[in-house]
Formats: sequence, C-alpha cells, structure tokens
Amino acid sequence: MAEVVEIAAAPDDVGMRLDKFLAERLENCTRSAVEKLAEQEMIHCGKKPVAKNYRLHAGDVFFVTLPEPVALDVQPEEIPLDIRYEDGDLLVVNKPKGMVVHPAAGHYSHTLVNALLAHCGDSLSGINGVIRPGIVHRIDKDTSGLLIVAKNDLSHQNLAEQIKVHSFTRMYEAVVHGNLKVDSGTVDAPIGRHPTDRKRMAVTDQHARNAVTRYEVQARYSGFTHVRLKLETGRTHQIRVHMAYIGHPVAGDPVYGPKKPVPNLDGQCLHARTIGFIHPRTGAYLEITSELPDYFTALLNKLSAGGM
Repeated sequence: MAEVVEIAAAPDDVGMRLDKFLAERLENCTRSAVEKLAEQEMIHCGKKPVAKNYRLHAGDVFFVTLPEPVALDVQPEEIPLDIRYEDGDLLVVNKPKGMVVHPAAGHYSHTLVNALLAHCGDSLSGINGVIRPGIVHRIDKDTSGLLIVAKNDLSHQNLAEQIKVHSFTRMYEAVVHGNLKVDSGTVDAPIGRHPTDRKRMAVTDQHARNAVTRYEVQARYSGFTHVRLKLETGRTHQIRVHMAYIGHPVAGDPVYGPKKPVPNLDGQCLHARTIGFIHPRTGAYLEITSELPDYFTALLNKLSAGGM
C-alpha cells in the first residue's frame, strides 16, 4: 500500500528547488527518484501537483505519495565469516575491508547480510526488515573491524538502546594525515547532510545531529599520525568527517581526504577495533578487541621505515 508523507518547508528552505529539498528530507530517496515522483504527479502542495523545479515558499506543506516498495529476495551465500563471539542471542563479526554490510543499490549480493543468512538461517532479528536482518549498527564498506549482530528482536532492541544512550563502547584506530598538535582531544561538532552533495556528510548547523569523537595519539610519523578514536555518538561517516574537519583526514579516504591517493592504500585506513556492551540476556559486560588487519600494519611498517 502506498504511503503519503507530509513535509513542511522551514524558513531556511525558502527558494530551494523542490527536488533538492525532498531528496534531503526523504530517507533513501535520490534526486532522480524525486523527479520521477513529480513527473507522475505524486507530489502535491495544497491540492495542486508541483514540478521538480518548483521553488519553495514560506509555509509550503508538501504531500508526497510514496509507492509501495518492491521486496528484494536476499539470498544466503556461503561466504566465510570471521566470528569473534557467538551465542544464542548475538554474534560479533570481524568485517573485512571492502565488504558491504547490507544489500543496497549496486550491491545486492556478496554482502555481510548474505553471509549471515547462510550462517544463521532464520536466527536473525527482523526489526530492520529483510534487507538488514540482525544489523544493529553499520560500518562503511572500506572500514574494517568489529560489528555486532542480533539474533532476535529482544537483543536488537536492547543493543540499540545501549547505542542510543551512549553506553555501547566503540573504539577505532586510524592513520590520519598530518601531525596533531595535542596528544588527545575531543571533536564536538554537529553532522548533517552536505548542503550540495547528498552522498557526503559535513559539519553543519543545517538539519544536523550532535556528534562527538574523542581521539588519542598512538604514534607519530612524518606526515601522518596513528590515532585511537572513541565514538560517543554514531553518525554516518562520523570519524571521517570529524578528522577532516580538524584538518587531519583519514589516510586513503577517497571522499573526505586529499585528492592525491596514498600509495598502495585502497580506501580509508580505519579499523573498528573494540566493541563493548552489556549482554542483553545475562547482564554481563563483554568487550571484544580485534588485531589490526594486514593493510593497516603494512602502512604502519612503511611509515616506520620512512617509506612514504
């Protein structure tokens, strides 16, 4: 059944094009998708359909008819998993660099979810639907490291609440550009969608959410610094955006880093090394740490030898 969504324009939105405005407000909806909705007269302001290039006015309220989503048939795939902890309620997997977490446009197979379906069968929480069964939180495709997966809805809700109230420990390690002036610090800056590029996030005051990242220097090299980072919040691309914001983007980051690539480094040098949480059934605190992956240690060895 189609869904009708009501979206009101704020004073800061006056003058913005409709397609850009709705692409930023509707979850998982691209600008081209908004254009198609407008062409099909599925976007109304008052009782009149509006075109994609309509310019917003003060007080505008839009009613968007979203067609019923087409269900995807996500198939189990026998892909090896590096499981670091597992019981009847959850598992912790060490995701390799380059693996997408769940199916999305352009990645409908060979994802972590495909592998989890083969490993767990029907024993995954259903809160996030068929596309993201069991997925409580995500890490980027080119970020390696630990990810927790819920096997039932009770565990999923409990773990999600821990993340919400910031009692869930998430420690990362990264190599960043430049030499940080202090050995430790905190980046407290709100993150929202980039004003002109929807595929990017940015530190902004517009439609942003608070974001806090703590960092601590582990080692210094010529032109680079090895840092440990703790997430106090979990915004999209948070570490990558925050480190770029303070002038020290993550090495190899193709989106927020310098255009000149780091030799022999495909994607950002960022590893989710430690997660800690209260077990949803036993109440015991569990903390799991993974070793740094080969690509990460190879870069550190090269930096130690002065080879960059």
